[in-house]
Amino acid sequence: MTLRAGVLAVQGDVSEHGDAIERAAAAHDRTAEVVEIREAGLVPDCDVLLLPGGESTTISRLIHREGIAAEIQAHIEAGKPVLATCAGLIVSATDAQDDRVDTLNVIDVSVERNAFGRQKDSFEAPLDVTGLDDPFPAVFIRAPVIDYVGEDVEVLATWDDRPVAVRDGPVVGTSFHPELTEDPRIHDLAFFDSVES
Repeated sequence: MTLRAGVLAVQGDVSEHGDAIERAAAAHDRTAEVVEIREAGLVPDCDVLLLPGGESTTISRLIHREGIAAEIQAHIEAGKPVLATCAGLIVSATDAQDDRVDTLNVIDVSVERNAFGRQKDSFEAPLDVTGLDDPFPAVFIRAPVIDYVGEDVEVLATWDDRPVAVRDGPVVGTSFHPELTEDPRIHDLAFFDSVES
């Protein structure tokens, strides 16, 4: 069975996320058809969605202007899985702590942008993630941090005592960039646990 994976393609690591979901699908003897989403009308046909990093104010403005935001919200309301990384996490939050970001309100968290520093402060860290047997090599680039977590949100990983990966219903959000490694386990955790359960 082919999994139709939509990658929001207004900014960010689009091809890297596409490669990661293909690797994760192959590990389950599945194939993934990657669809780049730049306009309304494509999300409803997708089984899973990926919301990459980039610049959160720009992503927010474009998805609302193009009518994609409402389709993402409907996808989640239908129980279909989403992986939101870095700026994708910011846009998905209930509170981005920035009036310029019109969020999707699909992950009940408050997020502080660039909390781990600017580009020069990027780093990689071995994260213990709920559901994974071994640490995940997380890449943090201008990473946000979660400073409030709603009561129905599961914290999947922390770094420096702060949440950096969460699950809220069918949505997994990470402060880091799992697509920048060869390790598909975060995509696996976000999608195949949900799709196959």
